[in-house]
Amino acid sequence: MLRIFAGIALPESLRERLAGLRAGLQDARWVEPQDYHVTLKFIGEVDEGTAEDLDAALAAVRGTPPAIAIEGVGWFESRNRVRAVWAGVAPDDPLSALRDRIEMAVAQAGGPAETRKFKPHVTLARLKRAPLAAVRPYLQAHDGLRLTPFTPPSFQLFRSHLGKKGAHYEVIADYPLAPGRDGPNG
Repeated sequence: MLRIFAGIALPESLRERLAGLRAGLQDARWVEPQDYHVTLKFIGEVDEGTAEDLDAALAAVRGTPPAIAIEGVGWFESRNRVRAVWAGVAPDDPLSALRDRIEMAVAQAGGPAETRKFKPHVTLARLKRAPLAAVRPYLQAHDGLRLTPFTPPSFQLFRSHLGKKGAHYEVIADYPLAPGRDGPNG
């Protein structure tokens, strides 16, 4: 079984800038800089045959390359406890359109439908049920984060390897985007 998702890998320059935020949170499990990405569609566990079908469907996705602008920091919580801290991605119509095309391609290939609202971000750290009050100073310190936008030439299919120190991600396919190709599949 493969645990997979579609996303956009970050360029080295942005990974280096975000790596500078890897301090100031007690008991945080920091994401390794080489694993920074923007998830477009979490697919989950699939067998090799389904992964091949998904690869073929994703290879047909086209669209205008989005502008990825990392702005500010935020958090996800569960039961009033912070479980992850992230760098935000500014709203972008081509990014939302690409995400929708990927969602349709995955559904046509028999993959799962998304139930959560799309909130583009780059996960920086995972926490074990930290109270918001303990995380607030970090959030306030980095709220003004603004990185130079980049335009990715492609999106990727990642494989997630789970381990004791957290997940590690491997790019298993790369799908080029084409400017101005916003027809039925892009």
